[in-house]
Amino acid sequence: MSNPPNGARHAQGMATRRAVLGDAHVDRAEAATTEFDAPFQDLITEAAWSHVWSRPDITARERSMITIALLAALGHDEEVAMHVRATANTGATRQDIREALLHVAIYAGVPAANRAIRIARKTFAEMDAQAAQT
Repeated sequence: MSNPPNGARHAQGMATRRAVLGDAHVDRAEAATTEFDAPFQDLITEAAWSHVWSRPDITARERSMITIALLAALGHDEEVAMHVRATANTGATRQDIREALLHVAIYAGVPAANRAIRIARKTFAEMDAQAAQT
């Protein structure tokens, strides 16, 4: 038996998730949610987006930098790209991301940073192309 979402916590998490990732991304994720993975979606909405991302102690920009560095260090390529795209909403600049990835090179290894830099470059190019079309 799964736990139902906590109303206020879920609402706060969903608002933060939408603010960071954008409505289109969250709408796609919600539309793709199945009975099997609905508890996981509730977990990340409440734990990551409400408990962590909604905290007031650091900015969304700083959270972006930390998150991208951690995801890069762990080799979570799809998540790196998703959070690089989210920088359009968090205020983290390309220079911020470059600096975070330099830290990855030193503290988690050059191969991890090299891979993440390639992902960031590709993602930024896609973002630029999309912006040029609008």
